[in-house]
Amino acid sequence: MSNLSRINTSHLARWWRSIDRVTLICVGILIGFGYILMLAASPAVAVRIGASRDMFIFKQVVFLVLAAVIVCVTSLLSLRGVRLVGWIGFVLALAATFMTLVHGIEIKGARRWIALPMMSVQPSEFLKPFFAVVTAWLLTERRTRAYFPGLLVALGLFALVLLLLKSQPDIGMLSVITTVFLAQLFVDGLSLFLVGAGVASMVAAFIGAYMVFPHVRSRVERFLHPAVGDHYQIDTALRAFGNGGLLGRGPGEGRVKDLLPDAHADFVFAVAGEEFGMLVCLFIIGVFATIVIRTLLKLLRENDPFIAVASAGLVTGFGLQAFVNMGSTLHLIPTKGMTLPFISYGGSSAMSVALTIGLVLALTRNRPNETRFGQFTPAPTPAPRGSS
Repeated sequence: MSNLSRINTSHLARWWRSIDRVTLICVGILIGFGYILMLAASPAVAVRIGASRDMFIFKQVVFLVLAAVIVCVTSLLSLRGVRLVGWIGFVLALAATFMTLVHGIEIKGARRWIALPMMSVQPSEFLKPFFAVVTAWLLTERRTRAYFPGLLVALGLFALVLLLLKSQPDIGMLSVITTVFLAQLFVDGLSLFLVGAGVASMVAAFIGAYMVFPHVRSRVERFLHPAVGDHYQIDTALRAFGNGGLLGRGPGEGRVKDLLPDAHADFVFAVAGEEFGMLVCLFIIGVFATIVIRTLLKLLRENDPFIAVASAGLVTGFGLQAFVNMGSTLHLIPTKGMTLPFISYGGSSAMSVALTIGLVLALTRNRPNETRFGQFTPAPTPAPRGSS
């Protein structure tokens, strides 16, 4: 890295010196595990559905390469660029989410996907990062502009997102976005009483979803009552962890991938547990925790409220998605079809998570000479030696 030393003033060198390299390395580790576990899990799934053995592998190679590029390119953005990308992306993702209700693919009673050549896209995946950036700008801008209704606009946009996701329906994604918004309100200074009221509203909404949506009620009842319903996937996943033990059965020696229809996607963590063991699973959890905790610790020293609120929302959504996937696989929470970031199969997931981490890296870069509007002020020139 001699060409990236401090005497090098190129854009690439400045980026490398300013980026959070620990988080960047953690992302590289997760992408590496994504390749390894896709090689382990996807061939059996592809053969079972009558497709080419390597179909999922080839697609995921492309998805993860694109994800790595998106992380690096997005991390180059200035603060002004982050806000601009956030607004443009939010409008496009909102429009695409609305289109799913009209021209979307219906799977298991839900319209969440739009068919594209070679893949299907879930637009609500992209709502998460862009919503966090837009609401962060609205919440913090009202403190610098008189009579700016930032909070009211943010609440209105949240209500619109809530209506769209409820119409699909996608209760899991709605829960994640709601948690992100509450975390941002808390970081922005909302009182604990109002945050508690928001949490109570979430609980009430969940009870309502339990009463209204049959698939939600089925998942909750199967979680609470082991004797009710079909527990095949969870029982098989838990048996995989037991078979793996501490060190695992070895690469390619697992059996769960031959039995679970979603072994390459929602239950890829079970494949990791069976073939590589508990130690590797704990390492994967540690990598996710490092990204989340390191980002939150950096925000404790952050003076720009927009950076703090936006980064808190982004990393909350990232960490919650990882927790939901691993928690449901381990039967700690009711099952929810949510991917494990950078590891599960899926183009929409890989690219939306890449946008999330890229925006976090862009926001948390060391930029001592950049103003809150994304412009750089020249560093003061040191006085010559011997001058008075």
